[in-house]
Amino acid sequence: MYLNTVILTGFLGNDAESHTSRPGTADAFSFVTLSLATKRTWKDRETGERQSVTCWHRCVVINPRIAAFAATLTKGAHVQLTGELQNREYTTKDGSLKSVTEIRVQRLARLDRAPQGAGDDTEVHEEDAA
Repeated sequence: MYLNTVILTGFLGNDAESHTSRPGTADAFSFVTLSLATKRTWKDRETGERQSVTCWHRCVVINPRIAAFAATLTKGAHVQLTGELQNREYTTKDGSLKSVTEIRVQRLARLDRAPQGAGDDTEVHEEDAA
Protein backbone atom coordinates (compact mmCIF):
# COMPACT_ATOMS: atom_id res chain seq x y z
CA MET A 1 0.00 0.00 0.00
CA TYR A 2 1.22 3.50 -0.82
CA LEU A 3 0.10 6.81 0.63
CA ASN A 4 1.14 10.30 -0.44
CA THR A 5 -1.03 12.73 1.52
CA VAL A 6 -0.15 16.11 2.97
CA ILE A 7 -2.36 18.29 5.18
CA LEU A 8 -1.18 21.86 5.69
CA THR A 9 -2.72 24.73 7.64
CA GLY A 10 -1.24 28.18 7.27
CA PHE A 11 -1.48 31.64 5.78
CA LEU A 12 -1.05 32.75 2.18
CA GLY A 13 2.03 34.89 1.61
CA ASN A 14 0.70 36.36 -1.66
CA ASP A 15 -2.53 36.62 -3.58
CA ALA A 16 -3.36 33.47 -5.57
CA GLU A 17 -1.82 33.51 -9.06
CA SER A 18 -3.67 32.17 -12.11
CA HIS A 19 -1.61 30.68 -14.95
CA THR A 20 -2.12 28.95 -18.27
CA SER A 21 0.11 26.06 -19.25
CA ARG A 22 1.02 25.74 -22.92
CA PRO A 23 -1.03 28.78 -24.06
CA GLY A 24 -2.25 28.71 -27.64
CA THR A 25 -2.10 24.93 -27.93
CA ALA A 26 -4.88 22.34 -27.96
CA ASP A 27 -3.72 20.87 -24.64
CA ALA A 28 -3.59 24.21 -22.78
CA PHE A 29 -5.01 24.24 -19.25
CA SER A 30 -5.37 26.74 -16.44
CA PHE A 31 -4.07 26.33 -12.92
CA VAL A 32 -3.61 28.41 -9.76
CA THR A 33 -0.54 28.60 -7.53
CA LEU A 34 -0.57 29.44 -3.85
CA SER A 35 2.34 30.37 -1.60
CA LEU A 36 1.51 28.93 1.81
CA ALA A 37 3.45 29.63 5.00
CA THR A 38 3.45 27.19 7.91
CA LYS A 39 5.21 27.89 11.18
CA ARG A 40 6.80 25.69 13.83
CA THR A 41 7.59 27.09 17.28
CA TRP A 42 9.41 25.63 20.25
CA LYS A 43 11.13 26.65 23.44
CA ASP A 44 14.95 26.43 23.38
CA ARG A 45 16.10 24.13 26.19
CA GLU A 46 19.34 26.00 26.82
CA THR A 47 18.19 29.62 26.69
CA GLY A 48 14.49 29.20 27.46
CA GLU A 49 13.68 31.53 24.54
CA ARG A 50 10.92 30.82 22.09
CA GLN A 51 12.20 29.88 18.65
CA SER A 52 10.28 29.61 15.42
CA VAL A 53 10.86 28.75 11.81
CA THR A 54 8.58 29.47 8.85
CA CYS A 55 8.39 27.05 5.95
CA TRP A 56 7.04 28.12 2.54
CA HIS A 57 5.16 25.69 0.32
CA ARG A 58 4.35 26.00 -3.38
CA CYS A 59 0.82 24.65 -3.86
CA VAL A 60 -0.69 23.99 -7.30
CA VAL A 61 -4.43 23.73 -7.96
CA ILE A 62 -5.33 22.11 -11.28
CA ASN A 63 -8.91 20.96 -10.73
CA PRO A 64 -11.04 23.69 -12.41
CA ARG A 65 -13.63 24.03 -9.63
CA ILE A 66 -11.06 24.17 -6.84
CA ALA A 67 -8.89 26.52 -8.94
CA ALA A 68 -11.83 28.92 -9.37
CA PHE A 69 -12.23 29.04 -5.58
CA ALA A 70 -8.46 29.29 -4.99
CA ALA A 71 -8.14 32.20 -7.43
CA THR A 72 -10.31 34.33 -5.10
CA LEU A 73 -7.94 33.92 -2.13
CA THR A 74 -5.75 36.85 -1.14
CA LYS A 75 -2.60 37.42 0.88
CA GLY A 76 -3.09 36.64 4.57
CA ALA A 77 -5.97 34.19 4.04
CA HIS A 78 -5.95 31.38 6.61
CA VAL A 79 -6.41 28.10 4.75
CA GLN A 80 -6.15 24.36 5.18
CA LEU A 81 -5.41 22.14 2.24
CA THR A 82 -5.00 18.47 1.53
CA GLY A 83 -2.97 17.23 -1.38
CA GLU A 84 -0.05 15.13 -2.48
CA LEU A 85 3.65 15.87 -2.74
CA GLN A 86 5.00 16.01 -6.25
CA ASN A 87 8.60 16.43 -7.37
CA ARG A 88 9.35 17.64 -10.87
CA GLU A 89 12.28 18.94 -12.86
CA TYR A 90 12.41 21.55 -15.57
CA THR A 91 15.03 23.26 -17.70
CA THR A 92 15.44 27.01 -17.27
CA LYS A 93 15.96 29.43 -20.15
CA ASP A 94 19.71 29.37 -19.51
CA GLY A 95 19.73 25.56 -19.83
CA SER A 96 20.22 24.61 -16.19
CA LEU A 97 18.11 21.88 -14.61
CA LYS A 98 15.90 22.88 -11.65
CA SER A 99 14.07 20.61 -9.24
CA VAL A 100 10.97 21.70 -7.37
CA THR A 101 8.72 20.06 -4.78
CA GLU A 102 5.11 21.20 -4.71
CA ILE A 103 1.78 20.17 -3.29
CA ARG A 104 -0.96 19.17 -5.76
CA VAL A 105 -4.09 20.41 -3.99
CA GLN A 106 -7.09 18.05 -3.78
CA ARG A 107 -9.07 19.83 -1.04
CA LEU A 108 -9.00 23.46 0.01
CA ALA A 109 -10.80 25.23 2.85
CA ARG A 110 -10.69 28.85 3.95
CA LEU A 111 -10.49 28.97 7.74
CA ASP A 112 -10.88 32.69 8.29
CA ARG A 113 -14.29 34.26 8.07
CA ALA A 114 -15.62 35.18 4.65
CA PRO A 115 -16.21 38.91 4.05
CA GLN A 116 -19.72 40.21 4.85
CA GLY A 117 -22.15 39.38 2.05
CA ALA A 118 -19.88 36.77 0.46
CA GLY A 119 -21.23 33.34 -0.35
CA ASP A 120 -20.95 30.39 1.99
CA ASP A 121 -18.39 28.58 -0.21
CA THR A 122 -15.50 28.15 2.19
CA GLU A 123 -14.44 24.62 1.23
CA VAL A 124 -14.02 22.77 -2.07
CA HIS A 125 -13.13 19.09 -2.59
CA GLU A 126 -12.00 17.24 -5.69
CA GLU A 127 -14.98 14.89 -5.33
CA ASP A 128 -17.36 17.89 -5.45
CA ALA A 129 -15.78 19.06 -8.67
CA ALA A 130 -16.31 15.83 -10.59
